[in-house]
Amino acid sequence: MADYDIQIGSFESLFSLEGKVAVVTGGSRGLGLSGAAGLLKAGCSKVYITSRKAKACEEACALLNKMDGLRPGAKAISVPADSSTVKGIEGLVAEVSKTTDHVDILFANAGATWGAPFEQHDDKAFSKVMDLNVKAVFFCAQKFQSLLTAKATKLNPSRVIATASVAGIGIGSTGANSTPAYSASKAAVAHLIRHLAVDLGPKHILCNAIAPGFFPTKMANGLMESLGGTESLEKGNPAGRLGTPADIAGTLVYLCGRGAGHVNGALVQIDGGKVWARSEL
Repeated sequence: MADYDIQIGSFESLFSLEGKVAVVTGGSRGLGLSGAAGLLKAGCSKVYITSRKAKACEEACALLNKMDGLRPGAKAISVPADSSTVKGIEGLVAEVSKTTDHVDILFANAGATWGAPFEQHDDKAFSKVMDLNVKAVFFCAQKFQSLLTAKATKLNPSRVIATASVAGIGIGSTGANSTPAYSASKAAVAHLIRHLAVDLGPKHILCNAIAPGFFPTKMANGLMESLGGTESLEKGNPAGRLGTPADIAGTLVYLCGRGAGHVNGALVQIDGGKVWARSEL
């Protein structure tokens, strides 16, 4: 054991994102906004917030830029775009490129769901969910590739983090609020990120995904209420609670920092263990 090297360098730098540049799709609310807050708090110099609605992006940036403890000059920047289409993603890349020559972190978080009885699902609804939840992750990674590789190195790789879901691990909602498209899309994201990890790893881009369980957000609140509400869901969770903004922020910061510099192709569950303790989300 005398020859075992336990030197890890600066401990503080394991979880620091000092000076990094990030793009957060679906960053104007919910999990995306929580993640963006964590990125800024961890030291990012620029965090681009994008979603379809310009007003929502501006309001999110105003909220983020008021936070205490940001590095000098750090800021959230509003860049509205529709990331459900390749054209929209290309426009997003073009706008981001006007104010930075590189991107260190792409948090591909934008997503949609659709709940209805099995017989009522139609092509338009199914396609909308798959386009935003799966295709957008792929094409964001593809179109941002040149910015992600611009300053990336073997020991300082860029990151792509995608938002999957425990609904893609277990079975999502069924019955009157059946979500087969959402569940299928999130399972697809988890496997897509493994493919991207192998494709982009040699280019010094590490790709991982998070799989959140229930977090009180606008997208989840309706389903949560139909399943008994917050109190009931907390009682059924092995950890005794639901997710908080800090849970998303902390996991994202870890995956984007030096501490996760050899993590590639992983799917990190953030659900208190609930996916292993229930048969239905």
